[in-house]
Amino acid sequence: MISAMVAMKTKFGGEMEAMRTRVREITPSGTHAAHVAVDPRTGHLQVLDYVAVEDVGRIINPMTLHGQVLGAIVQGLGGSILEHLVYDDEGQLLTGTLAHYLMPTAEDFPNIRAITLELYPSPNNPLGAKGAGEGGIIPVGGVISNALASGLSSLGVQPYELPLSPPRIWQMIENARTSTEATLK
Repeated sequence: MISAMVAMKTKFGGEMEAMRTRVREITPSGTHAAHVAVDPRTGHLQVLDYVAVEDVGRIINPMTLHGQVLGAIVQGLGGSILEHLVYDDEGQLLTGTLAHYLMPTAEDFPNIRAITLELYPSPNNPLGAKGAGEGGIIPVGGVISNALASGLSSLGVQPYELPLSPPRIWQMIENARTSTEATLK
């Protein structure tokens, strides 16, 4: 198994400090990191550890918030690794039921940690709260793709599309090997 840990920062705001301050006050922001292992013989990707740190403004209900953030991360992991929406040439969805793709379970991703902070309460509402559930899903695909690329960098693998299913990862590895062998001839 090849193991890698990669962090990806989710950025909000523009280049001007005033814009960054304004955006920071009204939207959640944070950083996600993943530690993955991949078997280059089979393409099987295992998420060993996933950590998210997010500033969500004022926390109203810590338990509900924690569940929202974890649920969003698991949904992102499912979309990044397990789920594959397939359409025919006319745009008809072919994978419309759970019989056609895997749904994430707690057993698939046992080590997910979410840390929520109250650094910048929103000035736009009396509670100081910001949206929190959606922030967990957005960076997951990029974080997992970067972790996979880091782990397989010695093979020259660069993922460009999701999901990162074992057959797709195996094909990327084989394509990289074929390309390397052709270059060496």
